[in-house]
Amino acid sequence: MTGAKTEVAWLASVAPDPEACRWEWERNPRGVALLPAGKAWDVLILPGVLGYPTLDVLTRVLDRPGPVLADFEDERMGFFVPPGTAARWLGTGVRGAGLGTWIVVPYPGRVTGRLRWLVTPDGSGTLTDPALLELAMHEAAAAVALDEEGH
Repeated sequence: MTGAKTEVAWLASVAPDPEACRWEWERNPRGVALLPAGKAWDVLILPGVLGYPTLDVLTRVLDRPGPVLADFEDERMGFFVPPGTAARWLGTGVRGAGLGTWIVVPYPGRVTGRLRWLVTPDGSGTLTDPALLELAMHEAAAAVALDEEGH
């Protein structure tokens, strides 16, 4: 399996019934899936004003970060990180979706409702390292602060 099918299989693997999730998801061109966080991944949700510069930093230092979701108003971005990260994360303005939470996930490669993939899953389980994400956030926050000061 390659491409979207591998991505879908990886994402759907966390669903209570992965085959039913995949079957439904693949047949609904505008569909989304409600998937549980905390099994294969957690999601750290950043405000878009910090998320985009953070993604810029990550893409400068990594060939490919883990999956990243964004809403169409660019208000929020979700970075997929290893399970357990959300429970340990301490950061102002960052929300975590971990064990016991569910997130709405669009089908990889499709524009769906208010969500879109900025970085689609690669199907192999690549996630963003939380320590690297934190460093990228610090660098991005410093750049945003300088921009706001007019420098």
